[in-house]
Amino acid sequence: MGKERLTTTRVAQRAGVSVGTLYQYFPNKKALLQAALKRHLDEVTRAVELVCHEQRGKPLEQMATALITAFLAAKMQDAKTSVALYAVSSDVDGAKIARQMGTRSTQAIVEMLASTCEPLRTDPQLAASMLHGTMIGVSRRLLESSAPEKQFETLRQELIFLACAYLKACSARPSVPSAGAFRQRP
Repeated sequence: MGKERLTTTRVAQRAGVSVGTLYQYFPNKKALLQAALKRHLDEVTRAVELVCHEQRGKPLEQMATALITAFLAAKMQDAKTSVALYAVSSDVDGAKIARQMGTRSTQAIVEMLASTCEPLRTDPQLAASMLHGTMIGVSRRLLESSAPEKQFETLRQELIFLACAYLKACSARPSVPSAGAFRQRP
C-alpha cells in the first residue's frame, strides 16, 4: 500500500479500534506517521546506545564491528517498515526527528570511542560523526534499493571493513584537531 492510500480509517481498522479512538491519540495522519518514525528511530538509537555501552574499553575493530552490526540489524529488523518510514519521512519533518536521534547516537559513539584500549589520535567527536554519517549513508542506500534484504550482508561486511580501516588510520596518524566545527547542531 502506498502512502497515498494510507488513511486513518485503514489504520484504525487494522489496529482493531475505532477511528475516534485513534484520533484520541493521533489528531491526524501526519501525527501518526511522526509517532511511527520516532518509535522506529528510537529503537535504532537505543540499539546503538546499548552496543556502545557494551563495547566500552574494547579494541577499535571490535567496537566498529559491533556498532555496525547492531545499527544495521536494528535499522533493517523489519525492512518493509523501514522502507515505508523512509519514504514518508520528508512528509512528517523526519529530518528533525532524525537529527535528534542522531545526536544521541553520535554521543554514545563518542563515549565508546573515548574509552578504547587503543590510542585514538582523532578527536572522538569527529570520528563518531564520520562513523555515524557513513552508517546512515549505507542504510539509506539499502532503503533506496529495490531489494534491501539481498544487499544487506554484503553492505554490512563492506561497511565494517571501511569503518575498521578508518579507525585503524585514526589510531596510526598524528593527532587530528578537535571536531568543534563538525559537531551536530540541535
